[in-house]
Amino acid sequence: MGSSGSQSPPAATSARESGLDERERSILAFELEHWAHAGAKEDAIRTQFGLTSGRYYQLLNALIDSPAAYVYDPQLVRRLQRVREARMAERTMTAVGTRASHSSHSTE
Repeated sequence: MGSSGSQSPPAATSARESGLDERERSILAFELEHWAHAGAKEDAIRTQFGLTSGRYYQLLNALIDSPAAYVYDPQLVRRLQRVREARMAERTMTAVGTRASHSSHSTE
């Protein structure tokens, strides 16, 4: 399970004012948890949301692009966007390295 060192969204933004439904707010709250290892988080996603991790991350990615999520907890949304961008950049670099490696072997 995650550890509790999580913070609440700003008091000024009530659930009604946020424009987010209960599941969306739960997903954002879930992302405030800190996980010791990925397997624990994947298990918690299945248990808490009844979703595969792939589907959960699809929902999360759409959610952090929504203005309502940003209004609800801008600090969390910015952090999640930075993490996503870093992972995308890492994947791009890995893919470019893989293509370069394959193309250098094909010219021999």
